[in-house]
Amino acid sequence: MTAQAINQTPDNTPDRTPDQDEVDRLIEQFDPESNFRRLAGVAAGIVTVITVALSGWHYYTAGFGLHNEIAHRAIHLSVVLGLCFLVFPRQRRLPGPWEWIVSVGLAGFYLVMGFSLLQELGADAPAGAQAVFYSVLLAIAGLSLPFKLYDGSHHHIPWRDWIFAGLASSFSLYLLLFFDSIFIDRPGQHSQVDLMFGVIAIAMVIEATRRTMGIFLPLLAVATVVYGIFGPYLPGDLAHRGYSVPRVVAHLYKGTEGIYGIPVGVVATFVFHFVLFGIMAQLTGLGQLFVNLATIAAGRFAGGPAKVSVVSSGLFGMISGSAIANTVTTGVMTIPLMKKVGFSPRFAGGVEASASCGGQVTPPIMGAAAFIMAETLGIPYNQLILVAVVPALMHYTAILWMVHLEAKRLKLAGMPPDEIPSLGLVLKSSWHLFIPLVVMVTLLLMQYTPFLAAFWGITLTVACSWIPKLLRPFGSIGRSMTGLAITPRALVQGFEMGAKSALGIGAACACVGFVLGITTLTGMGFKFSAFVLDLSGVAAQMLHALAPAGWFELQPITLLFGLLFTAIACIIMGSGVPTTPTYIILAAIVAPALAQLDVPQLATHFFVFYFGVLADVTPPVALAAFAAAGIARSEPMRTGMTAFRLSMGKALVPFAFVYTPALLFINFSWGSFLVAFFGTVVAILGLGAAYTGYCGRSIGRSAFWLLNALSLSLIFGNPLVTAVAAPAVLLILVWHWRTADRGQPAAA
Repeated sequence: MTAQAINQTPDNTPDRTPDQDEVDRLIEQFDPESNFRRLAGVAAGIVTVITVALSGWHYYTAGFGLHNEIAHRAIHLSVVLGLCFLVFPRQRRLPGPWEWIVSVGLAGFYLVMGFSLLQELGADAPAGAQAVFYSVLLAIAGLSLPFKLYDGSHHHIPWRDWIFAGLASSFSLYLLLFFDSIFIDRPGQHSQVDLMFGVIAIAMVIEATRRTMGIFLPLLAVATVVYGIFGPYLPGDLAHRGYSVPRVVAHLYKGTEGIYGIPVGVVATFVFHFVLFGIMAQLTGLGQLFVNLATIAAGRFAGGPAKVSVVSSGLFGMISGSAIANTVTTGVMTIPLMKKVGFSPRFAGGVEASASCGGQVTPPIMGAAAFIMAETLGIPYNQLILVAVVPALMHYTAILWMVHLEAKRLKLAGMPPDEIPSLGLVLKSSWHLFIPLVVMVTLLLMQYTPFLAAFWGITLTVACSWIPKLLRPFGSIGRSMTGLAITPRALVQGFEMGAKSALGIGAACACVGFVLGITTLTGMGFKFSAFVLDLSGVAAQMLHALAPAGWFELQPITLLFGLLFTAIACIIMGSGVPTTPTYIILAAIVAPALAQLDVPQLATHFFVFYFGVLADVTPPVALAAFAAAGIARSEPMRTGMTAFRLSMGKALVPFAFVYTPALLFINFSWGSFLVAFFGTVVAILGLGAAYTGYCGRSIGRSAFWLLNALSLSLIFGNPLVTAVAAPAVLLILVWHWRTADRGQPAAA
């Protein structure tokens, strides 16, 4: 579906707050992770029991101890993948015949994998087992085709999906039931039944991910599996020794570098608990508290609602974990207010989308990718929180600055005083909502395990929600307090929604295990890294040859091109794929290239993480911006371009902390940190003014290009360059502001 077909409403549509049905439609359309069936009757009861049991099991293990590594991940995945087929409807996301072409291709892949396995097993596999196995694969292949007869709706679960749910749970249950036999009695040995279940596992993980995430990630997984098998037949540097189907299946199914690898482990032990905490906190009214605090902090300034959107999206994004969900949840409140005070619909949607992408890089509770980064790098999560402070600060500085310039250009005032809540009244009525968040962050900083911190966060969220009711009989303090008490019914709803919200990321991380497994098996990451290095070296040598002698050193230019190619790969990979799988894949494949350019490992992973987040506002597939356009009733592609323009300033930040790792407290010294911090902030101000086209008065073309050149030169952290370029940028901005014209503002 093209962006134009999504929403044809012009930008001058009268303002109207979207109702809940419209919000649900936007979530279904742009956020596949939240596209849940609306069930009733017996099916709804079954799903509720399973989801509540899943959340309850995670809550219990977080507080009272985990199972062994494989068993814990297998229990988690057996329920999660089964629920994917019960909770999510089948969606056609490809135009015309492409849905059939892709479906037939995947079905053929499952059958060929099964046939190849049986061929290599030969006479070792009993005929009866072969017949049952191939019958199951035929059923998976046939039921995965997009026949109308098999399509499920939002209101019931078709018989096909019950079969899929059982098959999706079966391969993990097999490992659990025969755990001692598989992993203790015959470690490293693979029976025929093991390998047959392995092929079923590959098929069902792909189908579950296709159901929850769309088609790109499953196709990437299939391509990597094919690459692992057909290595000897590939050209040039892509070739490798190749691996048999049994070897690939066993590696992906029974090891800890495939389906049950680090990504699934982190989701099962960390991410699920924080998703559940976020859902429970929203039930108590924490989201509204964040909006009130943002209104108090920023509402009185020029273009107040837009600045409220930026601040509230950052606060809410810490507990949301999804840029699209963040956009829709806070955008329903902030976008109509922005339009009301005079911002154009596309600018209002662009602000909300750009700001919402920052929640995943905002400490103390960041997105799922941050937990995986901490586990991958082997660093404490509390250290990662501190490292993320400066990038997050610069992220929001960039957006707030551009919002401020746009408000000044349009001569917009702040919100009326009577629409801004009183800080005293807000704190008096909602102080109890801070307790779980403060305790959880304190435990993280004290280096307690993240799942234990989440356990106490969830426990205190439920307990503290009852404080207003308990204090109400004791005077005015209790009567002035707000927030919803989490009753047993609300607890069930919260546990159910928490489990549903974690299904998509669970399936995606299992699918990403294919990429990681084949990468470790074949060395694919080193081959891709060598390609990036060669391409960067060629580009750097061409530029070095064209430039006057002595202008550039070869190594910094090579690094710059390496970063540019990596950023482009992140944005392409992140188009329509959630941040977490994007980060995992690129950290495994692309990050080694930057490591060979002497970039510190932490800076490399943060660079990939940051640009994976920015992919949600990068056209042509800017899902967060398209969702915001639906609320703002603006043209989606123009809204996406506006969100991308608003992100130009903060796109500098990853380059800055690669060239000056002191910004991430790596090889820290106050001198290098202050020079880099000052230079990066000035660069953000310069680019923000250039791409807004205004700083007290309109910025001409020559000033635009000069600001771009000077601002970009500041990312290298060179003290001499900073001493020259930073004052020049500030001088241009001050000169424009002091010579401001008195004419009418330009059209929005």
